[in-house]
Amino acid sequence: MNSNPRDLFNIASKISLQKAANAASVLSSFYYSRFTGVPSQKGLPVSISIEPTTSCNLRCPECPSGLRAFSRPTGMLDKNFFEKIIDELSGHLLYLVFYFQGEPYLNPAFLDMVRYASSKKIYTATSTNAHYMNDDNARRTVESGLDRLIISIDGVTQDVYEKYRVGGSVEKVLEGTENIIKWKRKLKSATPHTIFQYLVVRPNEHQVGDVKKIAKKMGVDEVAFKTAQVYDFENGNDLIPTIDKYSRYKKNTGGKWSIKNQLLNHCWKMWHSCVITWDGKVVPCCFDKDASHTLGSLGEKSFKDIWFGEAYNEFRKTLLQGRSQIDICNNCTEGTKVWA
Repeated sequence: MNSNPRDLFNIASKISLQKAANAASVLSSFYYSRFTGVPSQKGLPVSISIEPTTSCNLRCPECPSGLRAFSRPTGMLDKNFFEKIIDELSGHLLYLVFYFQGEPYLNPAFLDMVRYASSKKIYTATSTNAHYMNDDNARRTVESGLDRLIISIDGVTQDVYEKYRVGGSVEKVLEGTENIIKWKRKLKSATPHTIFQYLVVRPNEHQVGDVKKIAKKMGVDEVAFKTAQVYDFENGNDLIPTIDKYSRYKKNTGGKWSIKNQLLNHCWKMWHSCVITWDGKVVPCCFDKDASHTLGSLGEKSFKDIWFGEAYNEFRKTLLQGRSQIDICNNCTEGTKVWA
């Protein structure tokens, strides 16, 4: 994750005896399953991602929201439905990410939902393109109790930024960041922990040093360089960086490209976390952008029934037997961020 002591202390402050015991059960279940090849799940998830909306104002080329290319319904997470989910999960849940697809701030109730989750002693995080971070939203963000704010900034000049963030304005990103830093100082708040996230692609890789300087000057807490997922990579792609450490892919001797990492037949995410779409579908991880592996719906069953149910158990079993046979795993890499 990161080495910021204040942020780590904040995360630790959310831990209760119940949450610690649950985390221990999850961890033991994972290692038992990994070494025996038999899926076992004793605890509830430590972390979940929940989707405020699928809508987005930008048109980024490798994003289903940006491409308007979903095969599932688009919509907004309902606040009452969200609160019902949190009421069921809050006893064991440590970390909540308000993001899957879309721009969270487009949901009018987003910050109210953050405030509700924060009141339950859950560490809350979100990722935004910062185009809606006006002065009022920045103040409300700090007041909501949001613990972590990831701001996507994929270029420090407009000509570079818009090569990936199509339809966006780097000036708005910087202005929104300034608003957040200002209100943190005015309200004497240590949160949200602000992170500049820089998705490294070939058109912007020459500015990785510049974004560090800007972050330091503005008072941003951290910078994270993220490797880009590219859908069509086998024959190469103009988005794949030339700087090797920022690329998920490698060129083979035959001229074809492949993912660097090995697809081992286990995945920690299947035991400690999941994703909930805006309409209540439970999916295994963030790589299932179209919810093609829906394991249950919270409109029909409780979360516990889904998490410990037959469909989830079968998915974990398939993963242990051959992860390469699961389509969403084929473009997956662990450790996709390089923290600076």
